Amino acid sequence: MKAIIVGGGIMGLSTAWGLARDGHEVELFEQGPLPNPLASSMDEHRLIRHPYGDQMGYARLIDDAYAAWDLLWGDLGQRFYAATGTLALTGNGADWAERSARALATIGRPMIELRVADLPTRFPQIEAKGVERAFWMDSGGVLFAQDIVTALAQHLARQPRVRLHPHTPIRSADLEQGRIVTGAGATHAADVVVVAAGAWVGHLLPDLGRRLVPSRQVVIYFDLPAAARAAWANGPMIIEKTGDVGLYLVPPMEGRGLKVGDHEFSRAGDPTAERAASEDDIRPLLERCRSLLRGFERWRTDRLKACFYTVTADERFVVEKQAAHGWVMSPCSGHGFKFGALMGLELARTLATGRDAGAHARWAAGLEATAAT
Repeated sequence: MKAIIVGGGIMGLSTAWGLARDGHEVELFEQGPLPNPLASSMDEHRLIRHPYGDQMGYARLIDDAYAAWDLLWGDLGQRFYAATGTLALTGNGADWAERSARALATIGRPMIELRVADLPTRFPQIEAKGVERAFWMDSGGVLFAQDIVTALAQHLARQPRVRLHPHTPIRSADLEQGRIVTGAGATHAADVVVVAAGAWVGHLLPDLGRRLVPSRQVVIYFDLPAAARAAWANGPMIIEKTGDVGLYLVPPMEGRGLKVGDHEFSRAGDPTAERAASEDDIRPLLERCRSLLRGFERWRTDRLKACFYTVTADERFVVEKQAAHGWVMSPCSGHGFKFGALMGLELARTLATGRDAGAHARWAAGLEATAAT
């Protein structure tokens, strides 16, 4: 089988990896360099964790995601992951952590509820103002995202059945005929075309633009005093939802930065536009950091980064067959990277074996237990 993949982020690269390791021919096209610094995948890190609120399908998939990453580490010869554990906090009437704990208990992955009064002792980095309930889970950690994407692109470049085409924008994709046309006018054909174009998917497939909405998100990296950085280097990831404001915190594992972002999707923005960001973009988030994190007044902004997710209304993934010879692959919605290796591997298997496309789409959307029958 020959496959064309449009997009060189974690999803496109992982699908190419899955196909190539089973002996299939792959051509991958990326509009910029490989890796592309503007891609959603390109940041220092992404989190992987079991708590998922009521979304049981994705909670169940985390163990499969870890297994897929382990397979990738074996092929790459290096492990781009650090364990942190997961601290889930809620307040102001929000109940995401409690719902996560109830759901995980039913699948044998219990979270431990902690006394809020004990949080500053167990985690002295935290003030915990406004926290009403707290839950801990030993699993969870940090995936070093841009290192993964870089290493995977380099690995694929060494595979004899893979051809990478960086700096090659695509003008059009005919998913009925299995053809693409590059910006330079060259036509390429294959048995299947997979469009994994991230925030640019609506430019290439306008009919999907109403479902897959680009969402500009700003994250902030902090410069910490030495003592605080040392404490956070062994600290947990934090997933905190307190109604009006929620945040996630990525500790500075293995020399990377400490990052804070918010859970609220802008569902607006143009990925081709200027990406300058300011602290005004995330003023409520900074105010929440000030009340949640001990010594925050001594932290300084290192850098701000605006990145783009591709978000559906229900935050579920879209991995669907489109026409006779095409698939669209958009397992994003702000939480997709953790499933990158798994999504690519399973789509490659479905393409190669002819597994049921509808079942695969439901599995990717977190609605079925297996990718296909």
